[in-house]
Amino acid sequence: MGEAFTPTRTVVTVRRFQDMVAAGVWRDDERIELIEGDIVDMAPIGGAHAWAVTRASELLREIAADRAILWVQLPVVLGDRSQPQPDLALIRHRAGGYAEALPAAGDILLVVEVSDTTIDYDRGTKMRLYAGHGLPEYWILDLPQRRVEVFRGPGPSGYAQRTQARDEEKITVEALPGTALTAGAFFAA
Repeated sequence: MGEAFTPTRTVVTVRRFQDMVAAGVWRDDERIELIEGDIVDMAPIGGAHAWAVTRASELLREIAADRAILWVQLPVVLGDRSQPQPDLALIRHRAGGYAEALPAAGDILLVVEVSDTTIDYDRGTKMRLYAGHGLPEYWILDLPQRRVEVFRGPGPSGYAQRTQARDEEKITVEALPGTALTAGAFFAA
């Protein structure tokens, strides 16, 4: 009799994931992302989520001006095993742009997730992922609570600082000095 077989998990790399996408393994309308080697189905986008992304896009584009690029619901590469699609990211300008390579951790100034049904995932898995890859600032737009959660000071176990802002309270993008947004503006109709 042979040795007992123990099944193991296949970890998908970013390269393999990108090859699978290019080969058409998934339909164009499938919403998936690669998180720490696992292919994960993303939550469907409802009206409240779509509107919040649109509103946040307008606000962030205005403050980024020519100092950063607004990246909306597009993939970023975090190490060899993760290619998430945050709702929004502010990324650095790069000579030649991003046609040849997706933004990586060092290119990202701010990442934002809009959370209506995924708050636990965004505060858990996504927060650990972003902090572990050194993304300097992470915001969660908590739609049910109408607040912006701001995380700064990334490290291997999470972010060192967490603040919340509501209504008329101001928040700033740390990488863009002189910026200030009113938290309530993200939730305006």
